[in-house]
Amino acid sequence: MMDPLSNIVSLLQPRASFSKVVQAAGLWRIRREDVSDPFYCVVLDGSCEFSPDGEAPINLVAGDFVLIPESNSFTFSSLDSPPHNEKHSVPVEISPNVYWVGEQDSSLNAHVLVGHCKFATRDSTILLALLPKLVHIRKAARLTALVELVIEESRAQRPGREYVLARLLEVLLIETFRTKMDTPNVPGLLVGLADERLAVAIRKIHQDVSQSWTVAQLAKEAALSRSVFFKRFHNAVGFTPMEYVIAWRMAIAKGLLRSHSHTMADIAERIGYKSASAFSSAFSKHTGLSPSKFAAHSLA
Repeated sequence: MMDPLSNIVSLLQPRASFSKVVQAAGLWRIRREDVSDPFYCVVLDGSCEFSPDGEAPINLVAGDFVLIPESNSFTFSSLDSPPHNEKHSVPVEISPNVYWVGEQDSSLNAHVLVGHCKFATRDSTILLALLPKLVHIRKAARLTALVELVIEESRAQRPGREYVLARLLEVLLIETFRTKMDTPNVPGLLVGLADERLAVAIRKIHQDVSQSWTVAQLAKEAALSRSVFFKRFHNAVGFTPMEYVIAWRMAIAKGLLRSHSHTMADIAERIGYKSASAFSSAFSKHTGLSPSKFAAHSLA
């Protein structure tokens, strides 16, 4: 039985999109607007400034890792960036998947591995809502090694490439988020799992989604009073306990519906509804589509 974090990463179905090596020198600034794919990078050498929209700039140094699970616009630049009225730098490909940016006659000041991935699931919103919007980790040796493996595998055209890349990305994401659990600061799954009492309840929900959970039952599992558990869960995860239960049931249901290999009655039983009609009503209320229409759209 997978733990909650593994459950969510598995359901996101990460797939490799694009990866490259960036070498930068002198004064430079790269702007990316409306990036559609999750973004990650690791600094191998030197330093630079990373400025995601809506967040304070981050000075990155060798060994730093950054992940943005959802699309976002951002700016990369040298620590001494060009004047704001100058045009943004345009990376030039100098060899396959290796890019140069900045001034040709200047010394290198940053060597960065950059990657984008895709989440194959069509309904990542509820899953991503449980995860941090941005992860920055210092001295990320294990993550650096994983990113290097992703880029190496991306360049190769060996048998099983797509499967290996998918598994590497799953490991990369899980390692990122469980490392971040040491210093969670925004409500979400990682904050809940970092709380030993709440973690017990969250694992119970994931291990037996068919159980007709109540707040009282989950509070008992967490060894907390009902009122304390409710407030603590909501503050930590950003959902009430029952909102989380329903959201997780619907995430599982969507996966089962997309497989087109389960009856409505079977899905209802698997995720804790007494009948197909009860499941259909809950699903329609949560998604705005009936299960049958959702399944039909997933074929489109």
